[in-house]
Amino acid sequence: MTGVLSGFLTIAVVVALGMVLARGRVLDEPGLRTLQSVAFFLASPALLFTVLQDSEVSDLFSGNLLAIVGGVLATLVGTLAVCRVQGRDTGSTVVAAMCSSYCNAGNLGIPIAFYVLGDTALVAPVLLLQLVVLQPLALTILDVTVSPEPLPLANVLTRPLRNPITIASLAGVVVALLEVDVPDLVVDPLELVGGLAVPAMLLAYGASLWLGPLPGRGVALPDLGVAVGLKLLVQPLAAYAVGRALGLGPDALLAITVISALPTAQNVYVIATRYGRAELLARDAIFVSTLGCVPVVTVIVALLA
Repeated sequence: MTGVLSGFLTIAVVVALGMVLARGRVLDEPGLRTLQSVAFFLASPALLFTVLQDSEVSDLFSGNLLAIVGGVLATLVGTLAVCRVQGRDTGSTVVAAMCSSYCNAGNLGIPIAFYVLGDTALVAPVLLLQLVVLQPLALTILDVTVSPEPLPLANVLTRPLRNPITIASLAGVVVALLEVDVPDLVVDPLELVGGLAVPAMLLAYGASLWLGPLPGRGVALPDLGVAVGLKLLVQPLAAYAVGRALGLGPDALLAITVISALPTAQNVYVIATRYGRAELLARDAIFVSTLGCVPVVTVIVALLA
């Protein structure tokens, strides 16, 4: 479990540095928005392209993917039911759904897959699902939601093709499928810029903790409890159940359960702030689910390894 704890510690240190920058007024509210915009429009697309273009197609499309989809669907159904009862608007419902289903498969999932599961490629299916399906769908709905007037159908359908994150993700998958050898002249600058994505998201997240209300004070506790409970308990249990039904082996069951129990990803907060929907819920869900992920993953490994 050393790798798991090391991954969490690394995240905690960078988040703390963001808080220090905010406390020292190096990052104020306008600076925070700028940092979030750089992460959203430049660094994240570059990172996603470089990650996906190196993926093995056989790793992307596997039985593990079906089990992970089952876990995501379970949390989405639960979130939609709760939000409907609460009468939430569409944009806030989308962010709440991402809080309960969108895994931190990048900066936390990769080290956990390496140290705990022994193979970083095991994260590829959830990356594919999130970057090529869930995120473009969520961004399209949010784009339509924040638009001041109804958008024509053609505009809605082509909206994902004008979002930098979606474009980069799709381009990475196409390159992987076609096995295109991208020149170093193109990949090297993208990797350099993409290296900014995770630190920028973590620094922005830490600054937001200092500049905004303390976690737990800016959002209703039942809302936070539902999001975190779905993320850390329902999603891994549902993924495990689907994996068993599909006849996956012990190693695959361990992999999909651990990956499904990963906490809410930091870029959910970046997206929430970009569209001005459920920002505090996204921020607090990331904070609490990251803390809660440690004992949950520990129990999963103890039971299934």
